Amino acid sequence: MAAVGLGDRSYARAFRDEAGITFPLLIDEKREAYSAMELKNANLLHLWRSDNAQARARAKAAGHSQHKLGRNPFQLGGSFVFGPGDIDRFVHRSRTFGDTAPIGALLAALP
Repeated sequence: MAAVGLGDRSYARAFRDEAGITFPLLIDEKREAYSAMELKNANLLHLWRSDNAQARARAKAAGHSQHKLGRNPFQLGGSFVFGPGDIDRFVHRSRTFGDTAPIGALLAALP
């Protein structure tokens, strides 16, 4: 398992420490992986989407907060599980902020 982020080393280190990540956290400052995976960008209108508001409320209720904007705060993410032989076992491309893959679906896709 690995995560890919947009920030520089200091941003990634702070995120890793705060989130308690124990797996590799890779840095993609040029967004090459984001482009290869065809991940989209949000815009200001996404801030007022109801699904985004619900995601913010869930995150706040769970004790999460956003501390710092990265270089491209509108870059949306995704979750992927790849298998041997160039197989995409699971693909989720975020449609807006807070649109994350269901954990159960991610775990079910693991070999």
